[in-house]
Amino acid sequence: MAVQEARQDADASARAGAHGGGCTCGDCPHGARTGHRRAVAEFLLKRDQFAAGQGLPAAVAHSVSASRQWVSEELTQSAAVVAERGRAEGEAWLARLWCRTACAAWTLVLLLLLMQSLTAIGAGWTTARTAGLCAALVVAGVLTAASWFHRTRGGVLAPVIGEDNRLSTSRAVAALWVLFVAYAVLVLAGQLAAASAPGERDALIAGLELAHGAGVVTVLAVTCAIAVLVRRVVGLRVLGQRLQKVRADRPRAADLLTDDSGRGTFADIQYVVISAVALLFAAVRLARRPDQLPDLTWGLAVVVLVSAATYLAGKYAEGGRPVVLSVVRAREAGDLDAPIRTGEDIEIRGAGFVPPGADGADRLSRMVVRIGAVHVHVPLVPVAGGFSNPTDGLLTVPVPADVEPGRVEVRVVTAAGVETNAYAIDVTE
Repeated sequence: MAVQEARQDADASARAGAHGGGCTCGDCPHGARTGHRRAVAEFLLKRDQFAAGQGLPAAVAHSVSASRQWVSEELTQSAAVVAERGRAEGEAWLARLWCRTACAAWTLVLLLLLMQSLTAIGAGWTTARTAGLCAALVVAGVLTAASWFHRTRGGVLAPVIGEDNRLSTSRAVAALWVLFVAYAVLVLAGQLAAASAPGERDALIAGLELAHGAGVVTVLAVTCAIAVLVRRVVGLRVLGQRLQKVRADRPRAADLLTDDSGRGTFADIQYVVISAVALLFAAVRLARRPDQLPDLTWGLAVVVLVSAATYLAGKYAEGGRPVVLSVVRAREAGDLDAPIRTGEDIEIRGAGFVPPGADGADRLSRMVVRIGAVHVHVPLVPVAGGFSNPTDGLLTVPVPADVEPGRVEVRVVTAAGVETNAYAIDVTE
């Protein structure tokens, strides 16, 4: 009854406020978030009801296998609606993000102006301050233009969003160093344009020599190389089925510090923290000596290089191909020991069945077990707060009557499309 009332309320809201502030159709940017939240609430309510044994029709309530299949199908359909609304919300969020990133860029310009005004009290306004402010205006203008041209893909963040629709740590770190070095060069160029004395111009040109900015240039080159290499490594590992990747609904700031499942990872955290500290140090050096490239000390540069190497090693070490370790006949309390027969359940034990970030119902419902030539969809078994089947190390599926008796191979196909090794079992009639 509660589910039917929620559906009626959703339909009434969609009809009453078509493409207004309360629209929940999923196509309107103003109501995509509301529609997604309502779909999630309906799905959770339905899952908890089924977990408590409620809502089953009388036609299937007498059979355990039939009721399990019916519940799985209902949850799969509801999860598909949640996934569709989630994608709509993600697209609407990206469409709004370009304006936010542009506002953030101009906010930083205002903060720079405020800091320069405060520090100029007593010391006076200098040409370097004017050059720094003009350089900030140029960078903010370029970022705003880039945000407009990529307004449907996240604005300024479009270059640092990976193919899996998550923020890339390596690209974000490299982009920050690129922007900082570009800003530093623009500051020097502004001072050079305003310089009148030949000696002053020569000093500014000498400030661009490698002897002053060798550390910054080295860090810039390494971080950019890491960004390109990580993309290549991840792509090859995915194609080689040694790494499972699933697409996210939308990028999040936490992606910079976590893996695909949302857990914090040491390699990403230390790379971001050390790079941020080094970048802050370089910014302070530029503020103190605006007439030359920031002379990042070699000690700090080596620390950043070690951090980048650790991050790259972490990318090589993560992931792994799913594997089937054993297949046994599922046995309930009181059952006699027997061989595997058609129509009975089997337990597939292994590892890596649920890829990181694929613990949602729509992802779990895509898992398939291939028993011989028959493809069996893994049923969703709800419990309070989640699902007891499937899990990362255990799957329970029925052996269909279409499976020919004899020796057959069992393989699991995960939500990421990766197939496990073959495990042979004997099936009897």
